[in-house]
Amino acid sequence: MEKKKALISVWNNTGVLELAKGLVAQGFEIVSSSGTAKYLEEGGVPVIEVVDLTGVPAILGGRVKTLHPTVMGGILARRGLAQDDEDRKKFDIPLIDVVVCTLYPFEETALSGADLDQLIEKIDIGGVSLIRAAAKNYYHVAVVTDIADYPRVLEEFEKNEELTLAFKQELALKAFKVTASYDATIYKGLSAEVGNETTCEEDLVLPLRRVQELRYGENPHQKASLFLPPLEKAPFVQHSGKELSYNNLLDLDTLLRAVSVFQDSCACTIVKHTTPCGTAKGATPLEAFRKALECDPVSAFGGIIGFTRKVDMAAAEKITDTFFEIVAAPDYEPGVIEFFAEKKPNLRVLTVVPGYAPKLQYTGNRCGFLVQDDALPPLPEQAKGKWVGTPRNDLWDDLIFAWKTVAITKSNAIVLVKDGAAVGIGGGFTNRVDAVAYALDLAGEKAKGAVLASDAFFPFADSIETAAQAGVTAVIQPGGSMRDGEVAEAAEKLGVSMFVGGGRTFRH
Repeated sequence: MEKKKALISVWNNTGVLELAKGLVAQGFEIVSSSGTAKYLEEGGVPVIEVVDLTGVPAILGGRVKTLHPTVMGGILARRGLAQDDEDRKKFDIPLIDVVVCTLYPFEETALSGADLDQLIEKIDIGGVSLIRAAAKNYYHVAVVTDIADYPRVLEEFEKNEELTLAFKQELALKAFKVTASYDATIYKGLSAEVGNETTCEEDLVLPLRRVQELRYGENPHQKASLFLPPLEKAPFVQHSGKELSYNNLLDLDTLLRAVSVFQDSCACTIVKHTTPCGTAKGATPLEAFRKALECDPVSAFGGIIGFTRKVDMAAAEKITDTFFEIVAAPDYEPGVIEFFAEKKPNLRVLTVVPGYAPKLQYTGNRCGFLVQDDALPPLPEQAKGKWVGTPRNDLWDDLIFAWKTVAITKSNAIVLVKDGAAVGIGGGFTNRVDAVAYALDLAGEKAKGAVLASDAFFPFADSIETAAQAGVTAVIQPGGSMRDGEVAEAAEKLGVSMFVGGGRTFRH
């Protein structure tokens, strides 16, 4: 009776010696080559070299070792099929019952900053072929690609002397996932190296790797995890506090956008349920924080806060007076992180990357996946828009700050700003009139002399009339309504200066 054979070809030697010894104890002969064979032999495992099966040594500097009909035939042969049995006998092809393979570390090589030639040399050819062949023939062959499965494989052999079909099927599916992810990572790595930029106008290859299991999703009945594409790192580092939750990460997306859009000034943003409830700039982080908190202190409770500048102890001490889930900033002065950890041990303290912006934004829903460029609209320019009424260059900075805030606020969105701070934010409303009313109510007396930004055009003049009655002096909005004329006429009549051409900033 032909002795069982296991072909072992691994880049990562972790656990493979114990696996090989266990397989030998179960009556397997070990077939291997190159570094794996040497490692196993030095560990006391008898090895049949691939060359002894094929009669052909490794060629092309080791690029071709296992790509041979004897090896591939031994893996792909279907047991009990007359044609396959006849071919095996004719060409003296031994059966291979187990394939153990881990691939060249392409992703690690790419992350190390390797050049194109080095990347190409880390594209595994033989290993992927072995894995795909074994996975295709999983009725007869077990394919092991995950080091974590080594103990389970040995346990199953020790218990049953062979692997169940269900287990081999599970291993095969995992193997196809490994090769699919590997090829997609190569595509992304080579694309980056040669300057081929992925766009939303082509078919996408998007492997995702799980980097963090979350306690639950948006609600406790939902399971969730955080995934990242290959060759990418999370745009934050957590220093202390509780583990990040699903909802924390949703909110953090808005905060990262805020840190990007406000990075030209010392600014603070407070986010609650994925939309800002306070934004402000100041001479110091403490001043920016105080002004942002004044916008809506009730909503700010339990929210997350972000800064565009290094957080000092003065700001840190004030932050701990209120309950927040996250504080995020590009940096912290010495002792601040330790202060937060001691004073508020549950507060999640993060360092974030200023200006971080991925190329594409992916949104999955029951309709499919929506993909778009992940870019904030360009800043409004007076030369590219037009003023209705008297131009207010003296209020331009506040108008731009309001426009930036409305750009990160949930639609329909209205933002009131005065003296470099949001004083009223109406976000997530189903109509613009209610968004205006909410923002004005929140601002109260501060609406007098404030400026207003809208994320989209005003379909009617009613919002302008309401804002004017509250004392708003200037408005920035993109225009584009069928009733732009009526809106402009109302603004002029009421003495409200309005800049049209701010760019639509819908965010859902």
